[in-house]
Amino acid sequence: MTDMALAVHGLHAYYGESHVLQGVDLEVAPGEAVALVGRNGAGKTTTIAAIAGLVRPRGGTVRVHGVDLTGAAPHRIARAGVALVPQGRRIFSDLTVGENLTVAARPVQNGWNEGRVFELFPILAVRRAVRGDQLSGGEQQMLAIARALMRNPSLLLLDEPSEGLAPRLVEQVGEVLAKVRATGLALLLVEQNLGLATQVGQRVLVMNKGRIVFAGSPTELVAHRDIEARYLGV
Repeated sequence: MTDMALAVHGLHAYYGESHVLQGVDLEVAPGEAVALVGRNGAGKTTTIAAIAGLVRPRGGTVRVHGVDLTGAAPHRIARAGVALVPQGRRIFSDLTVGENLTVAARPVQNGWNEGRVFELFPILAVRRAVRGDQLSGGEQQMLAIARALMRNPSLLLLDEPSEGLAPRLVEQVGEVLAKVRATGLALLLVEQNLGLATQVGQRVLVMNKGRIVFAGSPTELVAHRDIEARYLGV
């Protein structure tokens, strides 16, 4: 469907001989936030990697706003409007906050710029001249999200943004992502923290052994205690 920000159908991907993704189907509408949850090893990060061009699928399709980007190089996918906040943050540690943002900037009229991301993350304005490796884990995560927004994407992919963060910081990340969602940007959030996933995601997808085994609203997921117990260990 051309009106979908992201449409993934029948996606298969491997690491060596290991068949990790086994026919994944998922869609994200423009302006929608979708959370993909599951235990470690379920295939969540591989799904993000296959969408972003970091893993080449062996079957299925990836379309962004109707454009077939299956197996395309990461730079081509980025140019098509996809930005990734990678697992482990991966900011440029030897560059300052300001330099990290400048390197990523892809200016558009009325889009995300340094002033706008500083409104969203006031701490980054204070720390603008500080090198990436001198930031706290929480500040690095904020910078990773801000850097992705500077690309002015139409689809934002986030891989485990709560990883390694204290509960208070996880809450802050959730508040920020809710604000980003309110701007109309489409989000696909891969997350092990179910609280964050259901705070941000308007729909939640549960993954197990490379397949989507449940799709529904956060309320519907709560009603399916068997799904939580079986696939999420809740």
